[in-house]
Amino acid sequence: MGSGYGFSYGPPCIIEALSDRVRHGVFGYEKVPDAWYETLQGWFARRHGWQIRREEVLCTTGVVPAVSAVIKAFTRPGDGVALMTPAYNCFFSSIRNNGCFAAETSLLMGDAGWTIDFAGLEKTLADPRVKVLLFCSPHNPVGRVWTADEIRRTAQIAHQAGVLFVCDEIHGEFVFGGNRYLPAAQVEGVDPLRTVILTSPTKTFNLAGAGIAAIIAADPKVRAKIDRAVNDNECCDVNVFGVAADIAAWNQGEEWLEALLSYLEGNLAAAQAFFAEKLPLCRLSKLEGTYLLWADMRPMLGADLDTDAFCESLKTHEKVWAAAGSHYGRDGEGFVRINIATQRALLLEGLTRLAAGAERWQNRKKE
Repeated sequence: MGSGYGFSYGPPCIIEALSDRVRHGVFGYEKVPDAWYETLQGWFARRHGWQIRREEVLCTTGVVPAVSAVIKAFTRPGDGVALMTPAYNCFFSSIRNNGCFAAETSLLMGDAGWTIDFAGLEKTLADPRVKVLLFCSPHNPVGRVWTADEIRRTAQIAHQAGVLFVCDEIHGEFVFGGNRYLPAAQVEGVDPLRTVILTSPTKTFNLAGAGIAAIIAADPKVRAKIDRAVNDNECCDVNVFGVAADIAAWNQGEEWLEALLSYLEGNLAAAQAFFAEKLPLCRLSKLEGTYLLWADMRPMLGADLDTDAFCESLKTHEKVWAAAGSHYGRDGEGFVRINIATQRALLLEGLTRLAAGAERWQNRKKE
């Protein structure tokens, strides 16, 4: 339950496409064909009304390598990269690996859910050392699907500060409860020339092992700098099977995806009911998007909860893996992240073990 990828079988169209590609018998370097770009454009136009121009798109091996390449392109060692915490854990390693520091602005947790501290963000981006803002939409791990106004205000603060606005939108297809994913580049008031979008079908169709991602940048000068960094980082040669899988998924996988989303809605309801009955003191953040629950364990296990130690004890004693919130920045301590994208029986078994571990941990503190 601690990983960031799904555990469902992929759609039959992908299995068939990969079988055909295996029968081809030659598995050398792949020049990304026009069909890949065309199916990417068709998918986003059809589902989200976003018209992507072919020349705006760069390919790389995954969204995390894309994050690292963008940071490399627009910073020097010692510069800052801003992010709103809790934030995706790999953002921190990409920042660190480029010799930069993480300039954190805390998201605000209230009774109605998580919101952006715009005043705090303005203060963070006022630091002239900060060159890039990493924005996650939908947000991993807190599960927010940002509104057009929230995206616009965030982007405009970055634009006014001269900071590149970089959006990781890999979870864009996973939205619930009537929420809507909005590609940032098409939100009114967001300057596409100062915005970079990172996306991939790897979450949507469970293709993390056949990685390929798109970096979408409208400004040719921005795109050229990123392209140079992608090549410098040697992450420009994409997976031959990823190309075939993506084309099949974008062309034929929509019906499968809609069925998956319906199933995940059921998993979410089951998980919420489980927490209400078995872990009533723990607080679940409202899941608007992604398939990752963000659970505040502190009301049950104490404000001083060592989340790393707790999650390690779960693996040791209950044989279940939940991701420690401490990995998601200074505001993640006391939380755990739980992946619900699996078979419902396995999800409930994992949650039962989590509850047993929480009770054991609670009793240990009383001894």
